[in-house]
Amino acid sequence: MEKQGVKQVLLSLRWVIFWMSLALLFNGVIYYFYGAEKGIEFLAGYLIELSLSIDNLFVFITIFMSFGLSEHAQHRVLRWGIIGAVVMRFFFIFFGIKLIDNFQWILYVFGVILIVSGVRMYNSHESAKDPHDKFILKVLKRVMPMTKEFVGEKFFVKKNKILYATPLFAVLLLIETSDIVFAIDSVPAVFSVSTDLLIVYSSNIFAILGLRQLYFVLLHLHESFRYVKYGVATILIFTGFKMLGTVTGFHIDNLLSIAIIISVLAISIIVSLIVSKKSKKLQ
Repeated sequence: MEKQGVKQVLLSLRWVIFWMSLALLFNGVIYYFYGAEKGIEFLAGYLIELSLSIDNLFVFITIFMSFGLSEHAQHRVLRWGIIGAVVMRFFFIFFGIKLIDNFQWILYVFGVILIVSGVRMYNSHESAKDPHDKFILKVLKRVMPMTKEFVGEKFFVKKNKILYATPLFAVLLLIETSDIVFAIDSVPAVFSVSTDLLIVYSSNIFAILGLRQLYFVLLHLHESFRYVKYGVATILIFTGFKMLGTVTGFHIDNLLSIAIIISVLAISIIVSLIVSKKSKKLQ
């Protein structure tokens, strides 16, 4: 890795640590004002959301690389993408909790979705479809005209009094739609530890706030973390069974859940680093 890349990783790591520290500080506030049970629920929800977010960041890397975006432009898209995610998550979580309150059986559906998603992640191959062929881009081109080239870091430009979308706006749409798809997995996963709006939403938001900096860490090191997705898949399957256990009377303690999530993620990272180191020696 070049010196500039090392500097970027170290700077991003500092910000990741800052956001994690802020989340733990808020966790302390929850613990102090609402009690130990709510504090544990927040920590479990935060770890679930953060660990599942890693897989989504790999998708972001694929999208950005396919469009050849500069790191500066990636910062801009991620900034707006995170703002959109913060707003959309509230509606996902709010209506999700309403569904659970009125239809308890929906937890079975959420649990099955998580297990199926985890199994599919195990079977998925690295070769992803070309993001340029995404349905959302085809729809955008039909709805409004789009420039063929990027125009600086603008999302829209006016030409002859006609408003054009730029490819950068198309990338932002892809990021937002992928986050919506991701939320279908991650939000129900957090419901496995709590259905308290404050706990679920705040744990989601604190995890999301650190994603931009975590992305730039993975951008430079993603080849060394190729097996982390299997850890994420395992966490998805585990939370799915935990949710099914909640409605069938087989309760898995949240402290145990935290220990399992941390262990699975740590093992997947260690295995990735060992395999990456061995493959580099063989080259």
